[in-house]
Amino acid sequence: MLEGIQITIVRFLQGTLVVAGVLAAIRGSWTVLFASSITLAVIFLPAVLGRNFKLNLPVGFHFIVTLFIYATLFLGEAGDFYERFWWWDVLLHTGSAIVFGIVGFMILYTLYDTNRFVARPFMIGLFSFAFAVAIGAMWEIFEFTMDSFFGLNMQKSGLIDTMWDLIIDSIGALIASTVGYYFIKERGKGFLSRAIKKFTASSPQFQR
Repeated sequence: MLEGIQITIVRFLQGTLVVAGVLAAIRGSWTVLFASSITLAVIFLPAVLGRNFKLNLPVGFHFIVTLFIYATLFLGEAGDFYERFWWWDVLLHTGSAIVFGIVGFMILYTLYDTNRFVARPFMIGLFSFAFAVAIGAMWEIFEFTMDSFFGLNMQKSGLIDTMWDLIIDSIGALIASTVGYYFIKERGKGFLSRAIKKFTASSPQFQR
């Protein structure tokens, strides 16, 4: 039931991007057209990577990534949400860092749980932290590239914006890695257990 709703929302958001792109092309709103096209392309990236690496990523993961990309590139840039709401950037970076930190933890933990990887809980938590911060750093590089080559203003105040984004990313990553660490210490108890079981079940290469 929940997955069906998530799939419907993802398809709806993809549809709005197509409609927005077509209307922007008709009206000559090239910034909106560019934002819509880039957002749509990036949204399909996890699915492409999943197929290339033979990973059946959970529907919930696609849903969260789609919401983040849509809120960042389309609403943030085309909808000018960054200027309208001061907390928009903080919310997105904190939330994405937590999500990607948990994703990094889930990937390493499934290898650990299936006896394919030996490490202490602290090292697994450290990896999930580094994974989330690395994703955040790559996003900042993406913003710099868009600003430099396509004349956008994703970095807003430049270096100051970038550094605050990385600080917020680090805080979110720390939250996620701490949750993952205590998940292992409590021997698989907590809200992550269901997500990890679903991830391993959908990806045979991670099963025992």
